Amino acid sequence: MQTRVDEIAPDVYRISTYIREINLQFNQFLVKDEQPLLWETGMKALFPAVREAVSKVVSPESIRWVGYSHYEPDECGSLNEWLGLASQAEGFCTEIGAIVFANDAALRPVRGIGKSETIATGKYRLRLHPTPHLPHGWDAGMLFEETNATLLCSDLFTHNGDVEPSTHGDIVGRFSASLKTYQATPPFMDYMPWTTRTSGQLRELAALRPKTCATMHGSTYIGDGAQALLDLGAAMEEALGRTPK
Repeated sequence: MQTRVDEIAPDVYRISTYIREINLQFNQFLVKDEQPLLWETGMKALFPAVREAVSKVVSPESIRWVGYSHYEPDECGSLNEWLGLASQAEGFCTEIGAIVFANDAALRPVRGIGKSETIATGKYRLRLHPTPHLPHGWDAGMLFEETNATLLCSDLFTHNGDVEPSTHGDIVGRFSASLKTYQATPPFMDYMPWTTRTSGQLRELAALRPKTCATMHGSTYIGDGAQALLDLGAAMEEALGRTPK
């Protein structure tokens, strides 16, 4: 495996490891600022590679914030490794996430935050928008960097392949093609649900008007993020929202 680092928005670095056996990239995102922030930790097995990648941008021991979208190994598997390495680091997630997992498992208390609260890293402000069951998980949330309008959107727009760090192209088409693969592959066929709230949640995220949508699996999309999210909603409803016969 090779892990690469690319700046995909001002002071936002994509750390990406491609795992050939499952044809999928696993991405973490580092915000370089007075108080460096790491969003998504990767699995425990990736910790040495991610730590080395972080060291190319900031000292790993200087990480101040470690956050994640929802409870899964690729999202928060090495949370404790980071809390152990960086003595100043504070974990954060949604309020539900803190209740149902993080504060039972983490080395020290994890902050559960809602969208009325921001994290200030220095010149940047980040807001965690709770999105229950989007992409999946009761505890899910998306992190939005408000200054440069970068949405760190977890599994939204997931697509397979060893793809380029960023694209202006058809990210929704890539997602739709990969979703068909998941739907045809037990036990992943229920990878992403469509609920009565999904469309409204995507419209709320679109209203943020992101310029960059940084997905955890695949290329970061740079362009009209609002339209991309609305198009994603239409594609998801088409694929997932039909009533079974």
